[in-house]
Amino acid sequence: MRIEVDYDKCQSNAVCMGIAPEIFEVREDGFLYVLDSEPGDEWLEKVIEAMESCPTQAISVIE
Repeated sequence: MRIEVDYDKCQSNAVCMGIAPEIFEVREDGFLYVLDSEPGDEWLEKVIEAMESCPTQAISVIE
């Protein structure tokens, strides 16, 4: 699985970070960082939840 973020859509609201802080992080600079863009399959459920919960639909998961 590979995570992609459309940074033009992302508002760094940290919803994804609340769901999967091991994968997503909004830093003090106000920008979203993907800590692991190719996490193992054990993270699939959390990453899908983060993608589906993103209010701006900025996260994509490519399997």
